[in-house]
Amino acid sequence: MLITISGPPGCGKSTNAAALADELDYEHVSGGDIFRALADERGLSLAEFNELAESDDQIDRDLDAQLRETARTHDDLVLESRLSGWMAGEYADLKIWLDAPLDVRAERIAEREDKPVADALAETEEREASETARYREYYGIDFDDRSIYDLAVNTARWGEAATLDILRAAVEGYDPGADEGPTPVENVTYEF
Repeated sequence: MLITISGPPGCGKSTNAAALADELDYEHVSGGDIFRALADERGLSLAEFNELAESDDQIDRDLDAQLRETARTHDDLVLESRLSGWMAGEYADLKIWLDAPLDVRAERIAEREDKPVADALAETEEREASETARYREYYGIDFDDRSIYDLAVNTARWGEAATLDILRAAVEGYDPGADEGPTPVENVTYEF
């Protein structure tokens, strides 16, 4: 089974993807980890590398191609990145979108990266605007369109354990024999 977990920075993608992979004894591949490693290799901060990606579309395209290839060639995998639901395409069995309000995400990022919340908020807004514009230009992706996802969860509403319970229930309830699955209107959404 291939599960994708997507969402904006600070929504809990990495935390939840790693925990779910661990519970299922699946491999976990993180697009964010790959992107951060590429930035580190070049001696750039995440913000600097993101800025470079704005002028060098090959950075995004290489990462996205790696995500597609990983989705195509792996089973028993939790694939996590902002675009994993889109990049995995027809290879994904279950596509999950995680989100949280911007202020909550900025606080999480600030804590994780040991920086002021105001800095994390400004960097997150800038990063999201940049990535949204690039992926719309490259692939025609509208990040406000949740119709490709089977489940959307606002992670600010539950603690880590409760969010993991929701994800586990979705995996356990997955029916691989179902034809095309629910139409977008019928998708289960946990956004309040």
